[in-house]
Formats: sequence, C-alpha cells, structure tokens
Amino acid sequence: MPGAPVASGAGRPEYPGRLTMFVSVASLVAATGGLIFGYDIGVSGGVTSMDPFLSRFFPSVYRKQAAAAAAAGGGGNQYCKFDSQLLTMFTSSLYLAALASSLGAATVTRVAGRKWSMFAGGLVFLVGCALNGAAANVAMLILGRVLLGVGIGFANQSVPVYLSEMAPARMRGMLNNGFQMMITMGVLSANLINYGTAKIAGGWGWRLSLALAAVPAVVMTAGALFLPETPNSLLERGKHAEAKRMLQRVRGEDVDVEDEYNDLVDAGEASRAVASPWRDILRRRNRPQLVMAVAIPLFQQLTGINVIMFYAPVLFKTLGFGGGASLMSAVITGGVNMAATLVSLFAVDRVGRRALFLEGGAQMLASQVAVGALIGAKLGWAGVAAIPAGYATAVVVTMCVYVAAFAWSWGPLAWLVPSEVMPLEVRPAGQSITVAVNMLMTFVVAQAFLPMLCRLKFMLFFFFAAWVAVMTVFVALFVPETKGVPIEDMAGVWSSHWYWKRFVDGHGECAGRRGDIEMGHK
Repeated sequence: MPGAPVASGAGRPEYPGRLTMFVSVASLVAATGGLIFGYDIGVSGGVTSMDPFLSRFFPSVYRKQAAAAAAAGGGGNQYCKFDSQLLTMFTSSLYLAALASSLGAATVTRVAGRKWSMFAGGLVFLVGCALNGAAANVAMLILGRVLLGVGIGFANQSVPVYLSEMAPARMRGMLNNGFQMMITMGVLSANLINYGTAKIAGGWGWRLSLALAAVPAVVMTAGALFLPETPNSLLERGKHAEAKRMLQRVRGEDVDVEDEYNDLVDAGEASRAVASPWRDILRRRNRPQLVMAVAIPLFQQLTGINVIMFYAPVLFKTLGFGGGASLMSAVITGGVNMAATLVSLFAVDRVGRRALFLEGGAQMLASQVAVGALIGAKLGWAGVAAIPAGYATAVVVTMCVYVAAFAWSWGPLAWLVPSEVMPLEVRPAGQSITVAVNMLMTFVVAQAFLPMLCRLKFMLFFFFAAWVAVMTVFVALFVPETKGVPIEDMAGVWSSHWYWKRFVDGHGECAGRRGDIEMGHK
C-alpha cells in the first residue's frame, strides 16, 4: 500500500531511556527559539494595521486606507486598501534574510555545535530589536527586520535539530513540537501586546510592540550559554568520551546506553567521512530526504497560513472590521493556534505523523473553501461593501477551524519530519535547506499576498485550497510514517516504502554506496 507505515525502529528493539528532567529543561530552553520566530510572525501584521505607524512610515497606504473607508460610506474597495510593495517589504524582508543566514548557519551548527548556533542567532536578533524599536525611518525599520531575520535563520536551523537529537525516539515528536508550541505562544503574545499597545495615547505603542521582541531573544541567548551539547554533535566533532557521558546523562544514569551509543558512533564516523555535506545530500542515496527537505516546507507555506498569522489584523481590517476588532480577531485566531498545537504535542507520538497530516489537510481544504465562499458571497468581485456582523463572525469562526487544523498538522510536522529523517552526516545541511525553502516561500507569500488579494479577490482562498489538496495527496503517496523510529535507524523507513525503496537496497543501506567508497567516503 502506498505510504504504509513501517515497523517502529525498522524492526529493531527500541533503545531504553526515559524523559529525564535534564532533557526536559534543556529542550524547554532550546524551544524558546520558536518564541522569537512566532513573535515576529504575529507582531508585524498588528503594527502595520496601526494608523500612527502607517501615517509615519507608509503615508500613501494610510491615505489609501482612509479614502477606501470614506468612499460610499465605508464601502470602498475592501480588497486593495493595503496594496503596497514597500509595506510588504517591511514584513517580508525578515524572511529573505533568514533564508540567506540559514545556509551559513549549517556550517556553524556542524563545526561549533547546535547551542552556539542558537547563541549567535540570539545576539544578532537583539541588535535588530533595538533598531526596530528606535526606528526613525523606513530604512532603519527594514535593516532591523533583516537582522531579526538573520537571528531567526540561525535559530530555526539549529533548534529543531537539537530537539530531535536530545529526545528519546518514542517522545521525539512531542519534544520537537515544543518548538512549534513556542512559535504559537509567540504569535499569541504578539497579538495580545499589539491589542494593548494600539490603545496607548500618543501613538507610540508600535515601538513597544517591536522592541518587546527582545524579551524572548534574551531568554534564548542567555539560555544557550547553559545548554548541554547533544551527543550527536559531540561525536560529530570527535569527542567520544564526552558524547558517551552526555548520552548517559540525557537517557538516565541507570540506563544501558551501549547499543544507542554504538549506533551513534557509526553515524558519527560516517559524518566525519563526508568532506562536503552540501555535495553529499545531492547524492542518489539521500534523494528521499532531500525531497522532504524541499517539498514539506514549500507546501507548508502554500497552505496560506502566514496570510492569517502575520497579516491577520490587516486581513480582517481589509474585510471591513474596525481597527480594534481586527486586532481582537487576530488574538482569537492566535489563541486557537496555540490551543490546537497542544493537540499535536500529545497526539503526534500516539497517532503518528501521517494521520495528523491527512486529517489536517482535509480540514484546511474544507475551511478555506468556506472562507472564500463567505467573502465572495458578501463582497463579490468589486469588494465595495462592508461585511456585516453575522458574516464577520462566520468568517472568523471558519478561519479558526482552518488555523486549528494547521496547528496540529502542517504547523509542527513541517519542522519535525525534515529534522528527524536526515542522516547525521548531512543533518545540518538538510535542516538549512528546510529553513531556506521555508523562508523563501514565506517571503514570496508575504510579498505577493496583498497584491494577489487586490487582484484575485476572494478567489485567493480557493488558490490556497487547491494547493492544500495537492499537498495532502503528496503526503498520502510519498511521506512514510516515522513515529517511534530512532533517527539512527531511519534508513529502514525508506527501504520499506513503496516508492523510495528504489533508492535504497533491501537492508536499508543506501544505493550508490559503492561509488561513495570509491570517492573516499565510508
């Protein structure tokens, strides 16, 4: 059967070990890297919907919005009020910078270790916070966003890898999804802060919203100084004795870690034998992992989620909500996002990755079609009417159904699955590709959304719905189940899959290994 789940651990007994307090605390600190990402997703849309911010930095958008509100008693074209490439560049420049920095972060993560990659990203992020909070012109705003993007590129590259390597196999999904949980907490925190700062007299609340991104950045940066390095990273750098002591500590002092350690040693030797991870990940034997590293983050952004997350206040305001109502609607969707992520946190290691992917895809498809139909029925193609209260409530509820589906499926799993399927020798490079593709698509969607909304109107939601249908079919056919499989034994997943087995032999060893030996690889 296409995409049928494989036996846990590829037929091998599961490594012993439990979730120790040591691992729990380390994973919690590392996962705070998601806070900085989530906060920036949430804060930008709220700030760009605040009139004092718009009138100071984007006066043409402010005038266009005022004109649309005044036309026909508030019935001006609702679809095009915020269509400005400069305004979208403020939001999306962060993701372009994150794309570029994530590629360099792979080298730092491999050579210096996972924790120091987090630390470096946190420092750069803090500089960006200072620039944004003190911005006097658009150039300062965008430079600050670029530095924030560099920090996020480092954090998103290193944190999922760190969490996957520290976690026991049977709990890897739950701990790795802690990263997505922190992202949703960051989004909700930003929405709540925006709602509060928009009411500050004097119109300077947007500065506080932007500057408060420093709070999660300080937590991650300071926490990284005290984080232990993963056993995998220590072995990758030839520190065998230290790696074994760390493995014993993270699995429990009374646990026999000999089998897991020996497998880690084998993986570490293979990693050191690879002179160029970027070249190696392109080899035929790594084709399944490379496809996951590209396709999954690409599809994640084509769900249209960031249309809701970082443009939520702008989107709701575009649809005829008042300023306060649009910010409150963003708070509601952010709350649903965080609550639904808890479902994934506890379900991912029980029901598996595929079940969540498929159910979430079906629910997102239905809700996006419903949103498009609701908006189209009231605004039509011209968009010259405001949405009445009843319709507005229905739109928010339907968007919440969509956000919930994303939060327990494509939200966390798009970070989890690529990080757990990579062999150690190409893991930092593979995660960098995942982050780079994610950030590239986030940039494209962010830059294109407002112009597309202006031109495609309510059909934009049907556009994203079509992509959700495509990605759900992709999961059904090509994404194997990885629940409970130790990351050192992941090769067996591919050798048991109806399609990917053509790239590996029957023993789970990669096809084309003979050519690698001839080139000096293990």
